[in-house]
Amino acid sequence: MSSLPDSPLATPPLPPAAVQWLQQMGICTRHQLQRQGSVSTFLQLKATGHTVTKRLLYALEAAARGIHWSALTEPDKQELHRQLAAHPPVAMPPDRAVSLHYMQLALEQAALAAAQQEVPVGAIVVKNGQIIGRGFNQPAGCRDPSAHAEIQALRAAALHEGNYRLDGCDLYVTLEPCAMCSGAILQARLARVIYGASEPKTGAAGSVLNLFSLPQLNHHTAIWGGVMQEECSQQLSRFFAARRTVRE
Repeated sequence: MSSLPDSPLATPPLPPAAVQWLQQMGICTRHQLQRQGSVSTFLQLKATGHTVTKRLLYALEAAARGIHWSALTEPDKQELHRQLAAHPPVAMPPDRAVSLHYMQLALEQAALAAAQQEVPVGAIVVKNGQIIGRGFNQPAGCRDPSAHAEIQALRAAALHEGNYRLDGCDLYVTLEPCAMCSGAILQARLARVIYGASEPKTGAAGSVLNLFSLPQLNHHTAIWGGVMQEECSQQLSRFFAARRTVRE
């Protein structure tokens, strides 16, 4: 990608309608488009019902690079086609107000973990607007390395449904899932995962690796991060700061 400074998306290279569509998705600058990726953004626009063409894909890639779409080479276009063919299915994120509501409830679950001196991570499983599973981090208290918030919430949801497969369910979690939890999420066939803070050391949804993007898998769960990111990060920071103070 170009090292040009960040700038608002505009026409050209994007059509005016596309600029408006992207703003509605929360993508307003070149760096935001870079992070999302032109292929993923193209598929999300298609998933919303917008009429999209390969020329728009080229325009998105050009906008991410800070060039005009006509400057893309044939190898550039062929690589975009390859990425498009290999990309897993794309779903749309929940309404923002809905995401904020359930992430707040996940934060309340994380507070329960902190009260037990566990790393504060909380999770909620939702199906058709109903909470069917809650969980918070408990590996120390349960003496169980698998007792992460996501696993606890998935177990509760599976018991509620009478089935380990949780088709059509969403999971809200305050911290990016690790590889173990990501594997369980994929095994449960969740529809979507929405997380708060990124985990640069163990995150398996894009920070260290992205298990959700592997086209070889037979199920793909859509994933979005950064919902109430500051609140989720601060909750973790406060916990570790308090722990350091006690040790001192």
